[in-house]
Amino acid sequence: MTRTVVAATISADGSIGGGLGKAHWMAIASVVDGAITDWRVEEVRWDELHDEGGEGSHHARIVRFMRDHQVQDVVAAHAGPPMQNTLSKLGIRLHMGAAGDARQAVLAALTR
Repeated sequence: MTRTVVAATISADGSIGGGLGKAHWMAIASVVDGAITDWRVEEVRWDELHDEGGEGSHHARIVRFMRDHQVQDVVAAHAGPPMQNTLSKLGIRLHMGAAGDARQAVLAALTR
């Protein structure tokens, strides 16, 4: 049994949200053997907090979230080069270009 923890940007209607750094909500999914076994949504408000305290503190906020949730993969529409670099340093795989239903996008990202 292989468990992967995936974070995905999510919008109010359950589809993939916009960019990672300006997400309002993040879904945290546990995926075991190709099936979602747990799904919860957290309001992170990164869209509102983006410009508070500068880029370093914003990235620290996102890093803390990823570590707290033991995230291994991130699914998002996009992420800027500095955020891509930050996730890479954490060993987190980034799947960009996602769109549509967030649950389907999470499963699709893990099969690529």
